[in-house]
Amino acid sequence: MSRRLIHPRRWRPPTAADPGRTAPLRIERRLETGGHGPEDVVFDHAGQVVTGLADGRIVRIDPESGERIVLARTGGRPLGLHPRADGGVLVCDHDKGLLEVRPDGTTHVLVDRVDGEPLTFASNVVEGRDGTIWFTTSTTRWSLDEHVGDVMEHTCTGRLLRRDPDGTVTTLLSDLKFGNGLVLAPDESYVLVAETTGYRIRRVRRDGRTDLLVENLPGFPDNMWLGSDGLLWVAIAAPRNPLVDRLLPLPGLLRLLVWNLPEAVRPKAAPIAWVMAFGLDGERVHDLRAADGSYGFVTSVAERDGTIVVGSLTENDIAVLLRDDI
Repeated sequence: MSRRLIHPRRWRPPTAADPGRTAPLRIERRLETGGHGPEDVVFDHAGQVVTGLADGRIVRIDPESGERIVLARTGGRPLGLHPRADGGVLVCDHDKGLLEVRPDGTTHVLVDRVDGEPLTFASNVVEGRDGTIWFTTSTTRWSLDEHVGDVMEHTCTGRLLRRDPDGTVTTLLSDLKFGNGLVLAPDESYVLVAETTGYRIRRVRRDGRTDLLVENLPGFPDNMWLGSDGLLWVAIAAPRNPLVDRLLPLPGLLRLLVWNLPEAVRPKAAPIAWVMAFGLDGERVHDLRAADGSYGFVTSVAERDGTIVVGSLTENDIAVLLRDDI
């Protein structure tokens, strides 16, 4: 089967650093979602876990009993979520744009076009106390099913956008290296943005200044969550691929050749379950990994009152982690 043509852009990634001390990631139990692909997991204001599934359902699960209810159906592919105090949920839907799920289960489109173009691959979202909403898009060129194309191409078309309470949408950044997870600072003075293919977390202040909170990560950062423990929890979807890192600074023809290799021999994400946690000063606090096949391709993590849950684009269940080793 033919693939879309990639237009590679050269980039010299930082040399991978020594991973330092790590600890095992161990699963205590699983929460059945009733579907597939709980890509983002969040805790709502009542301590329930909320996630979106591949079939478009938004479900809420009691982390103790496992009881679940369907909150809504978006008709698309929900990715990043933000719980509201009234029981509603903001949803970044890959197909539909930025949505709100109201407490009665009805859905309403907040943003489906930006600068006259359809909003595609909306990825993650946070909301401030005054109703300001920040959200990311991962790429303007690739779909979720083709996201590896963006990794190989590295054209950096991810965006950070802001929707003001009056509905005005402003593009704050348009060159993100696969814009992904978002966290709003406790005092709302900045947002943290995961740049998946840049191996980094960028800080964007209210006045527009940007800097790096964490750089040269050992893997691809995905969704993020500010825990009740004050830590920035980061899902690491996969380790960096040494072959891809070697190819990125070289002429694009080499990546084009690799892109057109048979599926069986193209670079693949290593099967690992992985989360990290940082202080808001950027210092690493936890690095939890498991390569035993018990869970894989972790795309989200959330912590509340000592309970840590992870979600995955490729798993059916949400996993609750053991804290013995943390």
